Amino acid sequence: MYEDVLNLSREGTPMRTRTPLPALLVTALATGTFALASAGTAGAATVIEVSTAAQLKSALTAAGPGDTIHLADGTYTGNFKALVPGTASARITLTGSAGAVLTAGGGYGLHLNGASYWTVKGITVTGGQKGIMADGANGVVIDSVTVHDLDMEGVHFRRSSSDGIIRNSRIYDTGHDGRGMGEGVYVGTAGDLSDRSDRVQILDNTIGPGVGGENVDIKEGTTGARIVGNIFDGSGLTGANYDDSWVDVKGNDVLVEGNRGSRTTNNGYETHTQQSGWGCGTVFKDNVSDLSGSTGDKRLAVNVTNYSASCPTTVRASNTVTGGNGLTNITVTP
Repeated sequence: MYEDVLNLSREGTPMRTRTPLPALLVTALATGTFALASAGTAGAATVIEVSTAAQLKSALTAAGPGDTIHLADGTYTGNFKALVPGTASARITLTGSAGAVLTAGGGYGLHLNGASYWTVKGITVTGGQKGIMADGANGVVIDSVTVHDLDMEGVHFRRSSSDGIIRNSRIYDTGHDGRGMGEGVYVGTAGDLSDRSDRVQILDNTIGPGVGGENVDIKEGTTGARIVGNIFDGSGLTGANYDDSWVDVKGNDVLVEGNRGSRTTNNGYETHTQQSGWGCGTVFKDNVSDLSGSTGDKRLAVNVTNYSASCPTTVRASNTVTGGNGLTNITVTP
């Protein structure tokens, strides 16, 4: 018997090879305990094929650096947690199509708890309190996933989960509990400057409709986030927790570039200082904002609430806006 082993090239491109299955894994396949048995191939990358919730939980425990967990299409009911980290040179991958659906009745759909250097690709996460949570997990890549129908936020990088990426993904219908806590992507922790979830990249995603908080919320204590090339729909904004814009920046040195937004209750983007010295250094450029239908008090594409010489914000002239009351409340930079 043979296994298809999915390795990553130097550029991160999947490369599939065929190698003989170890005798232990052949036996495991026959007995249905293959998720645990895959760990028996010490030092060798393995593809673990799973099709049930029980197998997935076992695979999340058994996978080691370089391994790939491949989900067959179907519904996987429960709360799923990964604890074992990969390495920068041997990532652990959880992959499947959008037809591989993790459904939680409560709690977190997928919890990467200390599981650094994981790639989560292609799958759907729905139901439950929160979608995909990264806690103390560096270098996590979330790629081409669908996250929807949650009580609170869709994707959260927390507890100093640095250098994470979410890209090419779709997030919608969050915040069902109605408390204005349904952010699409949430980085850091409110009021906790020790949460250094730095350099998180939010790239080329579609966020909304029905997101019951900001599409993206960057918290104080975090530095260097990149919000680039996304499509924002603010039709789910409730105002219940001061959510009246697509993006709220409270961290430092954030780049907001090349995004397109529509349907907001007030502003497109905002900066705030929640803790002294934070919410500074944001650069906005090449964003396209449609504020048609906004009814708030400012109705600006970029509302800067905390500008000072020691806490600058840059709004480039390359940003454009239709509707509302204009581009920004600070001097525009060419």
